[in-house]
Amino acid sequence: MRKGLVDHADSLGAAGRYGDGDVQWMTAGKGVQHSEMFPLIHQDQENTMELFQIWLNLPKKNKMVDPYFTMLWKESIPKYTHLDAQKNKTEVEVIAGKLEDKIAPLPPPNSWASDAENDVCVWNITLEPNATWTIPKSKIGVNRNLYFYVGDEINIAGETITKYTAVEVLPDKDIEIVNGAKESRILMLQGKPIAEPVMQYGPFVMNTKEEIMQAFDDYHATQFGGWPWPKTDQVHDRARGRFAKHADGKVEEKC
Repeated sequence: MRKGLVDHADSLGAAGRYGDGDVQWMTAGKGVQHSEMFPLIHQDQENTMELFQIWLNLPKKNKMVDPYFTMLWKESIPKYTHLDAQKNKTEVEVIAGKLEDKIAPLPPPNSWASDAENDVCVWNITLEPNATWTIPKSKIGVNRNLYFYVGDEINIAGETITKYTAVEVLPDKDIEIVNGAKESRILMLQGKPIAEPVMQYGPFVMNTKEEIMQAFDDYHATQFGGWPWPKTDQVHDRARGRFAKHADGKVEEKC
């Protein structure tokens, strides 16, 4: 969540409210129903909302693991800061992976990102006007994509990139970014490909058509645990702060 709040509820009885820099990382595994709603907290002003929903596949061996979710509260996400020769600042939120001495919180245990060999990185990069910063190289065999979503223009390898553009860059090369005259924000996604067939239909992602059909059958048979909430579009009390209630009953409270 970049701006605003979201309310989570799921078929395991887990719930939460998070936003303004928090990250929820959920592994669906063998199946979970979940709802992400946008509570109208403010009655006298707009309820702004901006988020990224990122789907990270699971390898076949982990497709049917138990569902799991964890909260990466904004206070726990490390931030890397760089000043260029003109003292213009670049700040990087290290949501997954690591950047120099900044190491992200642990992802769910069965995630593809939980194995460091897969070199999964999720970074949110903010560059001040005219800032220059170089993304350090990774290794051959890793996919690396940049999505430029706030700003006017940036320059990469002599090419001007405009807002709302995604670019694939070479993973084994240092990538210098030269920002334009406005603050810019870039989401970087990186990781080793799983290299297995992908079959996706609706919300289900499996390896074969037969497995997709089985996923539908499983849902129709059990509804992945049913729905323990009074409404399908569940929202929590307007006065409640940020929190997470896990399926095991553990509750995390934030201000």
